Amino acid sequence: MSAIIIIPARMASTRLPGKPLADIGGAPMIVRVMERARAAGVGPVYIACSEIEVKNAVEAAGGTAIMTDPDLPSGTDRIRVAADIIDPDKRYDTVINVQGDLPTLDPGAIVTALDVLQSSGADISTLAVATTDAREIADPNVVKAIISFDSETSGRALYFTRASAPSGDGPVWHHVGLYAYRRAALDTFCALKPSPLEQRERLEQLRALEAGMTIAAGIIDTSPEGVDTPDDLDRARQAFKDMT
Repeated sequence: MSAIIIIPARMASTRLPGKPLADIGGAPMIVRVMERARAAGVGPVYIACSEIEVKNAVEAAGGTAIMTDPDLPSGTDRIRVAADIIDPDKRYDTVINVQGDLPTLDPGAIVTALDVLQSSGADISTLAVATTDAREIADPNVVKAIISFDSETSGRALYFTRASAPSGDGPVWHHVGLYAYRRAALDTFCALKPSPLEQRERLEQLRALEAGMTIAAGIIDTSPEGVDTPDDLDRARQAFKDMT
């Protein structure tokens, strides 16, 4: 598959304003995420941003940033617009959406998402990690993936929820919000209206499932720490320090 990685970035984070430019080990967070994405080695990496200061920071670090409308409704819409600007002839058949707040992401997770997309034949692929932590399972901010497994390492996502599910013995699957889209599926998804379950759970990926699109899930060993709050930022800085 011919893949391109696009990382959406916006300064207007509700809980951590200016998040893309937050310092992680001497460089802006968006630059650290770009470095992790490049290390995956699956295709070129671009930043889809809406503020000139983010573009300037990316370019100062040797990256390429694409300016997009700040009023786009979601990061997924932002990567679709950026993909059309970068590649109007659709030479790349796969678009990988790496969230811009994962500065300690394992590059291997990106490879897994691409491999699962290719092997499954699904429209979209994503990732999950097992958890038996009672706090995580009860936490509505930790999204759970309900997966029908084809093998020990991948399966078909049946649903995503903020509830504690599934019940019974066994692990719960903590969803990791990294996605690989077939190019046509990305276009289809962004043309859909928000769906009832998406609005109820506040989970965008349910729009795809309600429309009959298929999502494959690959299993990884550890969940990357997202940065949404000042406390998250402190943890990410320490984790980055521990890695280097």
